[in-house]
Amino acid sequence: MLQRNPHVSQTHHDAVTMRELRTTLFFSVQDQVGALDECLHALKAANVSMTRIESRPSKVAERGYDFFVDIDARTKEVVECVVEEIKRVKIVRDVRIVSSLGTLESPGGGEGSQGLGQQVPWFPRKVSDLDTFAEKVLEMGEELSSDHPGANDPVYRRRRMEIVQKAKEYRSGQPLPHIDYTEQEKDTWRQVYTRLRDMYPKYACREFLHVLPLLEQNCAYGPDNIPQIEDISRFLKDCTGFTLRPVMGLLTPRDFLNSLAFRVFHSTQYIRHHSDPYYTPEPDCCHELLGHVPLFADPNFAELAQEVGLASLGASDEDIEKLATIFWFTAEFGLCREDGSIRAYGAGLLSSFGELEYALTETPTRLEFEPSKTVEQKYPITEYQPVYFVADSFRDATAKLREFNTTMKRPFQVRYNPYTQSVDVLNSKDKVQHFARSISNEMQLLASALEHV
Repeated sequence: MLQRNPHVSQTHHDAVTMRELRTTLFFSVQDQVGALDECLHALKAANVSMTRIESRPSKVAERGYDFFVDIDARTKEVVECVVEEIKRVKIVRDVRIVSSLGTLESPGGGEGSQGLGQQVPWFPRKVSDLDTFAEKVLEMGEELSSDHPGANDPVYRRRRMEIVQKAKEYRSGQPLPHIDYTEQEKDTWRQVYTRLRDMYPKYACREFLHVLPLLEQNCAYGPDNIPQIEDISRFLKDCTGFTLRPVMGLLTPRDFLNSLAFRVFHSTQYIRHHSDPYYTPEPDCCHELLGHVPLFADPNFAELAQEVGLASLGASDEDIEKLATIFWFTAEFGLCREDGSIRAYGAGLLSSFGELEYALTETPTRLEFEPSKTVEQKYPITEYQPVYFVADSFRDATAKLREFNTTMKRPFQVRYNPYTQSVDVLNSKDKVQHFARSISNEMQLLASALEHV
C-alpha cells in the first residue's frame, strides 16, 4: 500500500543514517576444497558482521560458484576494506558491491565487470528480500492518528493490533494469514461493497468489469464475505504472476515500488472503523481488494505496474519521488479512454464513492498522460484531486513509461527473472551477453510460431 506522505523522504533518510550500512557483496570463486572458507576468513579479517550468504552456479567462473553476501558496516571505508580483503584471495574473481543501503561508491570488479556506480541505494534482489520491509512501516499500523475514527475505540484498536501482528510475523513462503472477520467487520464491508458494486458499470474501465465477476466466482468476493488474501493471491498468480503480501501499514514509496518489480503487492487486512464505513484516512482492505486487486489480474495493467517497480530498483531519491507520482496518477487515480468516453481505473477512485463520481464530471482538469509532465504535477492527499491524467490504454501508458525511464539517472539496467523470482543486474559483459542469447532464443521461437500461423 502506497500513500503520499509529506514526511516520507525525511523519515526514510533518518532511518538510513541511524543504522549501519547494509551492503551486498558479489564475488565468484573457482570450485575447489576450502574456497568458501578462505573468503569467510577474509571477511573475519575485516572485522565485519555477515548477515546473509547465498550461492548459485557461477555465470562468471567456469565450474565455480557465485556468492552474494550481506554485511553490516559502519563506514564506506570499512566496505572498501572488505572488498580488498576478498580480492586478495587468489581463487576469487569478479568482486564488487552489488548494492548498499547507504550511498557508497561501488568499486569496479574483476575482468569484464563494473560496479553499480555512485550512490546506489540498497534494493531487493529476490522476492524473499521483501521480508526486510515487514516492520518498516511509516504509520497507521498498530498506532492510529488522533483523527482516525477508531482512535478512541479500544476494541477496534486491539483488533487492529491482532491483525497487524500477523502481517509483522509473515515471511516469504509461508501461507498468507487467514483472518476470521467479525460480523461487524463483514457489515462494514457489505455497505462498501454493495454501494460500489452498483456504481462500477457506469464508471469503471472494461478490464476492471471483466475481472470482478471472476473474483466473485473464484475468490468468494461478495457483499456477505470479505475474501481472504490467500485465495486472491493464488488467483492473481494464475492470471499474471502477481501475488499479495500482508503489510502492517504504510510503506515508504521506495519499499512499496520495489515490491512491484517482483509482481508483489502489499495489502492490508484490517478494515475501516464501523462508525463511518464510507470514510477512511488510510488504505484498508476495502481499498486494496476492491480498488487495486482486480486490475492486477489484467496482463497489460500488471506489466505497467511492474515497469514502475523495476524502474525504482536502485533509483535515486529524486527518481523515486517521480515514480511515486506516476503511480499516484495511474494506479491510484488514473483515468483512461474507452469507446469515446472516459473511465476510471485508479484504485483511489474505484474504492471511493464520492471521488469516483466526481472524477468523471466536468469539474476537475483532465490532462493527457505524459510521464515527463505528470511527474511535475503536485497533488493533495486529503481532498479530491483537482487534476487527473488520462491514458489511451495500459499498453500506451507502459510504452510511454519505458521511454521516460531511459531519462533516469540509474547507472545500470535490471531484468526480472520469473523462474527464480529474482532480479538480474545487467552490469557486466557476461550478463548482457547471456541476456542477448536468451532474447535470440525467444526470437527464434517467435519466428517459428509465425510460420505456423
